[in-house]
Amino acid sequence: MNKFLGFLESKFMPFAGKLAAQRHLGALKDGIILAMPMIIIGSVFLILGFLPIPGYADFMASVFGDQWLAKLMYPTDATFNMMGLIAAFGIAYRLAERYGIDAITAGVISLCAFLLATPFNVPFTPDGATDAIAVGGAIPVALMGSRGLFVAILIALFSTEVYNLILKKNIVIKMPDSVPPAVSKSFVALVPGFIVITTIFLIRLVIEYFGINSIHDVVQLVLGKPLGLLGGSLIGSIFAYMLIMMLWSAGLHGTNIVGGVLNPVWLMATEENQIAFRAGEELPNIFTAQFFEIFINIGGTGATFGLAMLMLFWARSQQMKALGKLAAGPGTFMINEPIIFGTPIVMNPLLIVPFFLTPIVLIIVTYYSMKLGLVAKPAGIAIPWTTPPIIGGYLATGGKISGAIMQAVNIVIAFVIYFPFFRMWDKMKQQEEGGVNNSSKVS
Repeated sequence: MNKFLGFLESKFMPFAGKLAAQRHLGALKDGIILAMPMIIIGSVFLILGFLPIPGYADFMASVFGDQWLAKLMYPTDATFNMMGLIAAFGIAYRLAERYGIDAITAGVISLCAFLLATPFNVPFTPDGATDAIAVGGAIPVALMGSRGLFVAILIALFSTEVYNLILKKNIVIKMPDSVPPAVSKSFVALVPGFIVITTIFLIRLVIEYFGINSIHDVVQLVLGKPLGLLGGSLIGSIFAYMLIMMLWSAGLHGTNIVGGVLNPVWLMATEENQIAFRAGEELPNIFTAQFFEIFINIGGTGATFGLAMLMLFWARSQQMKALGKLAAGPGTFMINEPIIFGTPIVMNPLLIVPFFLTPIVLIIVTYYSMKLGLVAKPAGIAIPWTTPPIIGGYLATGGKISGAIMQAVNIVIAFVIYFPFFRMWDKMKQQEEGGVNNSSKVS
């Protein structure tokens, strides 16, 4: 363990620190987070549309008509299913902020380039026909959501890099000082905007020349498939969480760093489940954003809710008792920085062991419980990650009691894994406090 801590401190921590400060990764994380409030709002309407109450659908139909559900889904389509569109603007905006250039302009250029990369046609099957026809002049909602997320990410990063490079080279149209600043900024954006739009236009023409439908298809094949295998498999998820825990053990926000890469995959899986849930079909994915936020990170990364309860009710040392009172409230809402840095878990050879082990065990147990049909899969409902335990599991599975039970079981598992290590740590703290008290009496 000492060798492992030495490796963390001397080799891994400097590298991880540079990774955490990397501007593109930070912009990716912050830009996608920009879409999260809208996703949650859309999920509220999704919950309202599928409340697990006997007779609810019939009651709503009698009051609001047969089309009540389709109309109730309007906000979901305009929020949840626009995450790619929002990310195209948000990622460019955040990256431009880090470069210190006009963020609004960068976001607009990226947004227009993203729309240019998207074919404006949707499939439509007329009554009595067997084959769908492409209807032009319509923006496909499917590519504005999670399916377009990878393209949105790449275009946002590319367009902002071009914008920043052109400004550095000073290849811009400058207006006299008498021109209002808003007008002057719009002319500054002409050259980089033209270069970005023209580049995406040419790429689209080349792709279509070779018979490929769109840039989205190319990116999904080249980038989406490999990342999907990593974020959508049991082994890949375990590996990702091992990396997350290693980063946290070094004092860095591993959830944000690794999540910046894999969140697009998990959000895509979330939307696929949401579409299937609305259609009453079999949910295709287990590993979604909510799988990790609700069922694995109970109390925060490392599933520390069980550890918080140990501190609150079973601690003997004054330090752990005080920390338990401080950490129990935030832990109920999935915030565990007080525990991670107050216990501490960071660089702590004793508590790093259960901190690593607990999420891995929970991933395996939860995965097989859902795969075997014992527990309902996440229904694609993006409830806030701060939702308290039990409630979160119930809502995330579309009102299935098995989701709440799964969370309760995971809390017990985490409790059991942390227990022996906590007892040893608590005893050490108690001995330290005894030593301090004895020294005070002697002096």
